[in-house]
Amino acid sequence: MHDFITAIGLVLAIEGTLYALLPGALKRMMAQAQSAPEQILRLAGLAALAIGVFIVWLVRG
Repeated sequence: MHDFITAIGLVLAIEGTLYALLPGALKRMMAQAQSAPEQILRLAGLAALAIGVFIVWLVRG
């Protein structure tokens, strides 16, 4: 449970940093996501999921 809470904190810290440093770019990216087909967003989400699981697997052994 400790690792899970740490992971959530890390995600929030990274997202907060992006919003603080690049608010305009994030707004444009969200607008583009609104017009993107659902299939593209789904594939991007699955790719991010696979990469994240792979990174955790590498680090945790």
